[in-house]
Amino acid sequence: MEIIRFSNIRPEPWRNGGGVTREIARHPREASQDGSWDWRVSIAEVGKAGDFSAFPGMERVISVIDGELLVLTVDGAEHAMEKYRPFRFSGDAASSSKLPTGDIRDLNVIARRGAYKGYLSILELSKKRAHPVFEGQLAILLEGKASVTEGAGEDAGTGSGDPVELGRYDTVVGSDASSPELLGRGFVAIVSLDPADPADA
Repeated sequence: MEIIRFSNIRPEPWRNGGGVTREIARHPREASQDGSWDWRVSIAEVGKAGDFSAFPGMERVISVIDGELLVLTVDGAEHAMEKYRPFRFSGDAASSSKLPTGDIRDLNVIARRGAYKGYLSILELSKKRAHPVFEGQLAILLEGKASVTEGAGEDAGTGSGDPVELGRYDTVVGSDASSPELLGRGFVAIVSLDPADPADA
């Protein structure tokens, strides 16, 4: 079972000085940070209004995860983005932000068009019913308290191991062989990265 601890991720400042980004995961892992990857998941701290970086050939999904409101302008059209409401847009588009209620954090899913399709949903956790995390998924604890155990599967038998506590923004990497299972109270982001259908390219 793989857990990516947010506290271990080094912040990278933006070129325009408007914030910092912490990269949670990318594929392939050995790809450099210059956009040669096929997908990337990250959390950004936005401290002032300004332009977003362009990602030509990519598709983006973002959601405010801390703070109240981000006003995102994409190709001249304004979109008021409230907390926990994902928004999809083209990485080719000219985009910029306003922060009418102050600093925010946002979760970013960026995928190469024609190679992968990224999805982002935000769910409320339960203490009674475990939420599995499958292959191709990442589960990021946004708020509250949660623990994860290795689920049942071909390699795990009937499930094994003690529960592991998660901190805020810690990420559980999914698996089909022994899908990790989350229990707790709070909200979790489920990021799914599916190979694109060639017919949609």
